[in-house]
Amino acid sequence: GNNRGRRLFPRKNRCVRVLTGVCSSVFCLLYLPDPLAPDRLVSLPGENSPVTLLIWTHPFGQYGELPDCLELFQIDGCTLTDDALRYPQADAVIIHHREIATGYADLPPEPRPPAQKWIWMNFESPTHTRGLWRLEGVFNLTMSYRTDSDIFLPYGYLPLRGPHSSKLLRSRFVAWVISNWSESQARVTFYNQLRQYIHIDVFGGAGWPLPTDSVVQLVKRYLFYLALENSQHTDYITEKLWNAVLAGAVPVVLGPSRQNYERFLPPEAFIHVDDFPSVEELAQYLLMLRRSPAQMRRHLDWRRSYGVRQPTFFNEHYCTACRAVRRTTGRTNVVRDLTRWFYS
Repeated sequence: GNNRGRRLFPRKNRCVRVLTGVCSSVFCLLYLPDPLAPDRLVSLPGENSPVTLLIWTHPFGQYGELPDCLELFQIDGCTLTDDALRYPQADAVIIHHREIATGYADLPPEPRPPAQKWIWMNFESPTHTRGLWRLEGVFNLTMSYRTDSDIFLPYGYLPLRGPHSSKLLRSRFVAWVISNWSESQARVTFYNQLRQYIHIDVFGGAGWPLPTDSVVQLVKRYLFYLALENSQHTDYITEKLWNAVLAGAVPVVLGPSRQNYERFLPPEAFIHVDDFPSVEELAQYLLMLRRSPAQMRRHLDWRRSYGVRQPTFFNEHYCTACRAVRRTTGRTNVVRDLTRWFYS
């Protein structure tokens, strides 16, 4: 039937407020620490001795040369290895959840060496994370995109930088890149409604082939990009958003709440689907912005003060984890509520 004006999400107050606009930059800096700044885990006297971190499985079977943490990220005292024979000497073992959950690999053997830490690493959403109940009391540290992880590394973040202009000249309107299409997903429902009011260029497995190897290069031609997550969970804000930000497009987001996004970005840096009582009104807003460069500027001017950084999978993750291990030498707390925490 005709979905004209039908609400996809509950009505919410618009989040464009003077106070929020003034405080957004400070809020982002205070509550989204730079992952490459000194680690949030407080060290004790005598810590920071050199450590060896064992990569138990390469995530998704993607083997590659392990990074030099000092050269790439200025993190010293870290020896990385993927040689399982060095397990007895390893100070910590980083274990990617997918391989353990699917049976591709087993957990390291018990008993583990004294004071050795096991790190649970996962950057998938709870919807696509299974078998956590079997891992209660197994790990010592968590590492994920969640801000309350023991070792936190988001999909992207905004370091401060000097004044920089933003470019507005773009020939195309709205793009979306999607490969895993499912009619049961909220993002597909949203797209099917939005396309009744505006034209959307769709690329990927569910649309036109990508004209380049880089999503960022493609999106640089567009004013807006649909950064629609495959599931909605706390802090689950992936490369879909950060590719748009890096490309200079304004992301239209569907994921966690606007308040959650504002922990990572200034409020004017994105358009949240919940900002509008109906999909039709969102479409009208996008059309208005295309006609009015002055109005469009309010979604771009924040870029003058920020850069964009996307951590490299998984090199930066290994080095960040290694630094955390150095700063917690001698402590082996146990993660006892992994399931309840990750699904909260």
